[in-house]
Amino acid sequence: MGTGKRGLLTAAVTVVCAVTVLAVSGTAFAAPTPPPSPPASASVTVVADKDLEVVREKLDKLYRAAAVATDEYNAAEEKARQQSAQIVRLAKKIVEGREKLNELETRAGAAAAAQYRGGGLPPEAHLMLSDDPQEFLDGAGRVRQGEHATRGLLGEMTRTQQDLEQYAQDAEAQMKKLESGRKAKAAAQKKIEKRIEAAEKLESELEEEEKERLARLERQAAAEAQASWLGSGILDEIRGEATEQGEKAVAYATAQIGKPYQWGAEGPETYDCSGLTSQAWIAAGRSMPRTSQAQWQQLKRVDVEDMRPGDLVIYFGDASHVGMYVGDGMMVHAPRPGRTVTLAGAGSMPILGVVRPDADAD
Repeated sequence: MGTGKRGLLTAAVTVVCAVTVLAVSGTAFAAPTPPPSPPASASVTVVADKDLEVVREKLDKLYRAAAVATDEYNAAEEKARQQSAQIVRLAKKIVEGREKLNELETRAGAAAAAQYRGGGLPPEAHLMLSDDPQEFLDGAGRVRQGEHATRGLLGEMTRTQQDLEQYAQDAEAQMKKLESGRKAKAAAQKKIEKRIEAAEKLESELEEEEKERLARLERQAAAEAQASWLGSGILDEIRGEATEQGEKAVAYATAQIGKPYQWGAEGPETYDCSGLTSQAWIAAGRSMPRTSQAQWQQLKRVDVEDMRPGDLVIYFGDASHVGMYVGDGMMVHAPRPGRTVTLAGAGSMPILGVVRPDADAD
């Protein structure tokens, strides 16, 4: 990554980290005076915070379940695209095969008509009636050629007919898969909507002040996880430099910061987590698996300490979330419904592993 880009990124990271630390620590700037004795009702606040922590964990489970269902939805959507494209290709082959079969049938009809014009006698009979030896020899060669051509014509017609039948069977199989995929997609959509609706209902029951404290708890949990990750000394190991394509992918992803999360979205106005990472790499000139689980399964895995900007960080044991590492211990991601694309600590969630879209550039 260039010096200018690294400087801008470092500045942005510094601001994010500063805001996080202030939010977590609750730093006060008043003169240090002895704190007043806590009122009898202070214990209510403590209990409320514990209750909010339970709410936070429940919301996290609901949104993670929605993320898993979103991966199912995206996978079904991707399969539907592939199957639809295959059906189109098969339909084109069927049309071309029918045109070819029509042409072969026309040629066969012309050959039959020529034989009819010759009195209905086979070519061998005409040769036997010939009095000219040279004509007989020349004609014998033409007969052999004609028989070979006829056999070839009939064979080609048979193969073309068989191809048409196979194309039709393949198209029917793809249609069944497409219908099955549509059902899977619809089922995944219901799961997503159900989880998000439950999460939104839970949040809607909170007072504004409780929502603010809940947000602080979320930031605190993320900050503590990031601090623990950094405390391992991991940044001393991570020194990889982005490739040219990696820089393009990072530039694309960070340019989307502030845009809303939307499950199933691939931009340009809204994104889900894998929609952001896949589109960023597509913009950099790489084809990419659509879902976080497929990215985890299909892309080359690298050790966390070897990751470089542009690599994808896969989160949770089920690979249900993904972000893009941008350097300095940070990543960019589309978090969940109700949030926007943002910078976050790369260690703020449990890391499953790291994958590299441009591994062939090593």
